[in-house]
Amino acid sequence: MNLPEEFLKRMEKKLGSEFPAFLLSYNRPPERGIRVNTLKVADAEILAPFLGESVPWSEHGYYLKDGNAGGHPFHAAGLYYLQEPSAMCAAPLLSAERGERVLDLCAAPGGKSTALAADMAGEGLLVANEYDPSRARTLLSNVERMGIKNCVVTNAEPSVLAAAFPAYFDKVLVDAPCSGEGMFKKEDAAIENWSEQNVRGCAVRQAQILESAAKMLRVGGKMVYSTCTFSEEENELQIEDFLRHHKEFSLIREEKLSPHRVRGEGHFAALLQKTAGERGNAAAFRARCDSSALRAWHAFEKCFFIAGESGLSGTPHLLADGRLCMIPEGMPDMRGVRILRAGTELGEWDGRVFKPAHALAMCVKGATVRHTELSDDACERYLRGETLFYEAENGWLAACYRGYPLGLCKCVNGTLKNHLPKGLRKMSKR
Repeated sequence: MNLPEEFLKRMEKKLGSEFPAFLLSYNRPPERGIRVNTLKVADAEILAPFLGESVPWSEHGYYLKDGNAGGHPFHAAGLYYLQEPSAMCAAPLLSAERGERVLDLCAAPGGKSTALAADMAGEGLLVANEYDPSRARTLLSNVERMGIKNCVVTNAEPSVLAAAFPAYFDKVLVDAPCSGEGMFKKEDAAIENWSEQNVRGCAVRQAQILESAAKMLRVGGKMVYSTCTFSEEENELQIEDFLRHHKEFSLIREEKLSPHRVRGEGHFAALLQKTAGERGNAAAFRARCDSSALRAWHAFEKCFFIAGESGLSGTPHLLADGRLCMIPEGMPDMRGVRILRAGTELGEWDGRVFKPAHALAMCVKGATVRHTELSDDACERYLRGETLFYEAENGWLAACYRGYPLGLCKCVNGTLKNHLPKGLRKMSKR
């Protein structure tokens, strides 16, 4: 591997006698990990073919045993998230809990957001933000796939959020954009884009993001700052400089995972606590939904859910574009912030017909709704977007594989019309 010469000089100076071992770590293939989604999976035994040794710093993280896990129907069903093992250290360090207000400020592609959501077990408010629009769409897709109900996905600059939510959150995760030195084995672009100038530029941007994050954390709240790089300017020195200018914060703990010491590509994480200041409040979001949309939702609910009701908590809200969402309890007013998802998207209402959303199917359990259980062959065909055939009462069904929903289909006179979103259709390989 042709590593940048200046990077090697930096690491030799930083590591001293450990540098040869660090250099040898680049001869090993990249470590791959898998984190079980406890929002959907109570017993990880069903995933045993994929699970290798446990990742020491992640309760539900494992080293990946099967390299084809990304193409398996269980991945499409959101039973796990494929994540580099050392990157799993940041979310557990924050220790998000049920009922808290939690912010993931730089959230795409969603590995850490989905881990925080699992820790929160569907209770409280999770705001997952990504300022880059294309990466925000990837984040949204992963939030939906993992079946997260209490998440608001936003696409905003950190400074915009800071103005909207002063001293509001109980916990904040800042997985900051960085020079990506821990990505060298996985991405050639990380090597090509590396430079001393880029390291310095990242450090400046990170300091700005930390300023916004600090404003949004309540007194007594905790914040984790993390990167997938090794440079001191972006890690230890960044935290030292932040603490110098923010006497209301204290450092609780730092994690430094290096590829020559652990089975992982490397990660830095620091846990901080805000010890002074005030707790802010934001005005409550005012949900609005006309009676016709509510009637349409309740009619669908009665037919689709076996118990006759969804059991989803929150308040229905009809967006201007016709999407009906279940707003999480305690969601604040977010005027001025671009929202891609507000809680659970239930479906679309055009004034005449209610069409359920893919996101709804992904956050329910197969046994609680009308569904069809797909064979291996039918599952492959469903994931390719093909039409299936099934003798059942006409209406909406969840398409399930071994009890786990993959999406929606609609039975019309023995034909199952496939409603898997086109962007998710693919050849599933196992």
